[in-house]
Amino acid sequence: MAKASTKTSRPTRRESIVNLRMPTPVKDLIDTAAEALGKTRTAFIIESSRAHAENVLLDKRLFALGSAQSLSFMAALDEAPQPNAKLKRLFARKAVWDK
Repeated sequence: MAKASTKTSRPTRRESIVNLRMPTPVKDLIDTAAEALGKTRTAFIIESSRAHAENVLLDKRLFALGSAQSLSFMAALDEAPQPNAKLKRLFARKAVWDK
């Protein structure tokens, strides 16, 4: 029987340094919010920045449509576009995740 993996409680290794300059009132606001959550300024900034970055990227990938819009969108996806120069260039490129 395969041994189940167990998670360790080691903190994530931090490999990158980011230096920030900000107005004092912004720093004070961040410190107050971090303190309210019982977090350090660094932990608060990392968590908040990561969450916001995920939301920005999801907003670019996830969208909601009404039923009529959804049917129209699905119909457009089902119709193959006519080959053209732009499509040929697009499919000739290496995907970002394959680079």
